[in-house]
Amino acid sequence: MAGSVDVLGPILEMMTWVGFVPGVPLLVWAWVIAKRRCVWAAADGELFQAGRYAGLRWTDQEDVQRQVLLSPAAVEGCPVAGAVTVHYDVCHSSRYSLGPPRHDHTVLILGWILTSVGILSTLGGLVLLVL
Repeated sequence: MAGSVDVLGPILEMMTWVGFVPGVPLLVWAWVIAKRRCVWAAADGELFQAGRYAGLRWTDQEDVQRQVLLSPAAVEGCPVAGAVTVHYDVCHSSRYSLGPPRHDHTVLILGWILTSVGILSTLGGLVLLVL
C-alpha cells in the first residue's frame, strides 16, 4: 500500500503545472494591460442646463475646452448647475466620468493566485524529495 508521501508527489506535480501554466501568462497579460492603459486625469468642470438635458464643460490638460451633453439619468444626484470634478481619459478625451475610474484587476489577481499555487506546489514537491 502506498504511503501518503507517494500519493502527494503526483498531486503536487499536477498542481504545479495547473498553477504555472495559466498563472504566468495571466501575469504577463495583466502587465500588458497595465502598460497599455491610458492615464485618467481630474479637472474642475461645470454643469450647466441645456434644455431638458444637462451639459458638462471642462478644460483638459492641453487647455482645450470640452463640452458634452449628459442624459438626465447621468446627472441624478448632482446639482443642476455648479462645479463638479470631471475625470477624463488623457488619451481619449471623449471618455469621461463624474466619478473616479475603476480599473479591473481580475486578470492580475487570478494570475497571482495561480502562480502562487504553482510556487507552493513546487516547494511542497521539493520538501517531499527531501523526505
